[in-house]
Amino acid sequence: MLLRRTSTLSWRYHRLYPPWRYGSSHVFLRFSSLGNDSNWGNSGVKCSRGKDSISSATPPYDPDTDFRWKRFGSGKKQKPAHGGRIQHGRGNSKYGGGTSYSHGFPKAKPYDICLYGNRRSANISTGSLNEMGHTEMEGAKQRVLRPGMVLLKQYITHKEQVEIVKKCRYLGIGPGRFYQPGYQNGAKLHLQMMCLGMNWDPMSRKYDDTRPVDGIEPPCIPREFSLLVKRAIQDAHALVKKQYHVSNVEDILPLTSPDICIVNFYTTSGRLGLHQDRDESRESLRKGLPVVSLSLGDSAEFLYGDQRNVDNAERIFLESGDVLFFGGKSRHIFHGVSSIIPKSAPKALLEETRLRPGRLNLTFRQF
Repeated sequence: MLLRRTSTLSWRYHRLYPPWRYGSSHVFLRFSSLGNDSNWGNSGVKCSRGKDSISSATPPYDPDTDFRWKRFGSGKKQKPAHGGRIQHGRGNSKYGGGTSYSHGFPKAKPYDICLYGNRRSANISTGSLNEMGHTEMEGAKQRVLRPGMVLLKQYITHKEQVEIVKKCRYLGIGPGRFYQPGYQNGAKLHLQMMCLGMNWDPMSRKYDDTRPVDGIEPPCIPREFSLLVKRAIQDAHALVKKQYHVSNVEDILPLTSPDICIVNFYTTSGRLGLHQDRDESRESLRKGLPVVSLSLGDSAEFLYGDQRNVDNAERIFLESGDVLFFGGKSRHIFHGVSSIIPKSAPKALLEETRLRPGRLNLTFRQF
């Protein structure tokens, strides 16, 4: 009788949540397309806070279907764990083999940076900076703009850009999803934000292991992201050494091991006022450990200067695939995004990712 009762319950559950609709009992995902270089591993994602490593991927699921897959993917009902969280899957890591949910998680539909399921997005029109009346930066693609500030133009390959967009999209509709942050006065930032590694709160201007908006721990920084940043730093050091003829390039651009990544998505009307990044630890700021910025999608007019003065700020255009460093003597520069250039994203990137019109920006820093 006990076996028959168990079988009946199992049949009823699988009738409500069939595996063909919500996924198999345990799924291993792989994100390895960025691992072309021999120095790149394919062991998956390693959390900078010491959590278990996992394998992950960016399947083109519909947001709604993907959300249900995450919740019921374990194939079993789970009792709430301590603190009111519901644990699913078999991994010890928060995102290893399962997903953790809080009762305070917003019910609003997650913001999807890609246009999956939107038929009208199939015909995507694009342009270039030259067509939009702007000119590319003069000189070499790799430039030292000022001591501690290095720009690597079109550094990220097309294939890497595609995988980064897909990965950010996958994380962005999960528990640590994109949201529109705001300030205490009720004003909202003109962007969607997601944090990896640790959470940064614009209201308190502090880092924490959970985000106040819903109590969720941010996802870990994908290992492939960290390896890409490491590779870019090595190339930036080579450029600095060549230009300044110094024996120790870290005196100009210090070496960093980022444990924080803030992912911002700007629509074509998005912008960010001049500000300084000064919320990291005193030790990090004292050493001038650089901020590393990756740009994808539409181009942006980027402002920077020694003072919070838009009129006196210098301007450059950051295009899809550019990597920008500012550390050392340039660590405390004022910087911001004055405008997004519509229809300036690479057509091939949009066709493969269906990225929304706008700019995806990843900034890495070490706490």
